[in-house]
Amino acid sequence: MKRMVPLAAFVLLLGFLAAGLRLNPREVPSPFIGKPAPGFSLPRLDDNAQAVAPADMLGKVWLLNVWASWCEACRIEHPVLVDFARSGAAPVVGLNYKDQREDALAWLRRHGNPYLLSAVDADGRTGIDYGVVGVPETFVIDRRGVIRLKHTGPVTPEVLATILLPLVEELRRD
Repeated sequence: MKRMVPLAAFVLLLGFLAAGLRLNPREVPSPFIGKPAPGFSLPRLDDNAQAVAPADMLGKVWLLNVWASWCEACRIEHPVLVDFARSGAAPVVGLNYKDQREDALAWLRRHGNPYLLSAVDADGRTGIDYGVVGVPETFVIDRRGVIRLKHTGPVTPEVLATILLPLVEELRRD
């Protein structure tokens, strides 16, 4: 009987491993879904004398996109965000994460600027408050300032069409 305990434990661990391998690593559950977006007041990327805060967006459905000029995956999603911003479906606010201001501004000049506003999170503390595990990450926030979705990884045309836009449209009707 004592020999069966290690075997049972091994089989149980194999079961957990098999279940974990079936999970999508892009779908990182967020404890913030359904809760108010963490507050912050950060300097604007384009004007250090002005601040950006989620409270500024109350009454609007909006996207918070965490990005950086050094982020290769951000280059993939950037044209998608530029097109989304042009559509006027919802404002996009940037959270420039652990970046150099000059590099970020040059990157936006070169690639286009989809952001209504972009806040500077130089030390990454606001990203930590949002549970950011890497860039890019995008949050959909409703009119009351409640996080409704967290998308980890680049926003692709498919993600935009099948996940983000339907949710934004639903929230705009509420």
